Amino acid sequence: MRCHYCDREATYEAEQRGVVVGLCESHFKQRVEELAESDELAELRDRIDIESSE
Repeated sequence: MRCHYCDREATYEAEQRGVVVGLCESHFKQRVEELAESDELAELRDRIDIESSE
C-alpha cells in the first residue's frame, strides 16, 4: 500500500468504516503532531479531566 499523501510505501494503515488509508513514516508523524495540537484533543482532555474528578 502507498501513502495517501505521497508515493512512498505506507508504514501505517488506518481504517474507518471499511476505508483503509496508508501513511508513510513522515506523514504519520506529521498527522500525529497536527492532532496533538488540535482544539478537539484539548476539549477531549478537558472532558476527561472533568469526568475523572467527579
